[in-house]
Amino acid sequence: MVLRDFALLFLICFVWGVNLVLTRWVVADFHVPPLFFAAIRFLGVALLLIPFLRPVPKNLATLFIISMLIGCLNFGLLFVGIANADVSAAAVTGQLGVPMSTIMSMVFLGEKIGWRRALGIALAFAGVVVIAFDPNAFSLSYGLFLVFLAAVLGSAGGIVMKRMAPMGALNLQAWVGLFSFAPLFAISALLETGQVSAYAGGGWQVWFASLFAILGVSVFAHSAFYTLVKRHDVSLLSPLTLMTPLWGVLFGVTLLGEPFTWKLVIGGAVSLAGVFLIAIRPNTVLPEASLGKKIASGDS
Repeated sequence: MVLRDFALLFLICFVWGVNLVLTRWVVADFHVPPLFFAAIRFLGVALLLIPFLRPVPKNLATLFIISMLIGCLNFGLLFVGIANADVSAAAVTGQLGVPMSTIMSMVFLGEKIGWRRALGIALAFAGVVVIAFDPNAFSLSYGLFLVFLAAVLGSAGGIVMKRMAPMGALNLQAWVGLFSFAPLFAISALLETGQVSAYAGGGWQVWFASLFAILGVSVFAHSAFYTLVKRHDVSLLSPLTLMTPLWGVLFGVTLLGEPFTWKLVIGGAVSLAGVFLIAIRPNTVLPEASLGKKIASGDS
């Protein structure tokens, strides 16, 4: 990989990591309801990318299901999870999309794995359990469970995408945004209160976070990452995307003042080591599995 492409990937992972912190900031510190914030993001993406709705995909029903999995449900659960968990822990837990994609490709696509990837899957889950488990209450973190569930649904969306003809990055983003914002607004109306006043009261900080998510993540980072996927082998890109959770942990600790505990250090190291083992030996049936949900929906 030439230095220019590595610098671009470095910037992409940096943007994904910053967005985790901004999202936590908006939904926790400014108390903007997370489902409403996710809806605002997809509405912005849909409006901005109207020109990219063409060409119209042939199988819109399948694309709607994909949009629900990698868009509406994935991001809705992710944002609610981030509102109820530390960003640093959520950044690591979100990487479970990688082993989940591999497991699903085994179940639904007939992928065969060796002992190294099996070990990687076990380590990835074991590390997150160390982070999420509270030995005093004998329970798992509610927020991190939702982040994990979001990763599962995002991975399922990637599997369903195998039934679709390849789409351009912005073409996919435009349709996911179009299909996702209305259901999220509807669910928010049922489950949340004070959405508009909280969002408007957040001022320029909340509006900046929204623009950053729409332009920085959904448009720039995802599109740029898609160009790198076309240029480089997945086995090269996958391990390098682990910069994203590292940024998430760094920013969570330094900017949000989250605790840097032994559970986070040991669990994060074990889990990311497992993801690394999977990433360096990508699947043959679904190579994108080693990139988790990034290839489908962008990150965070």
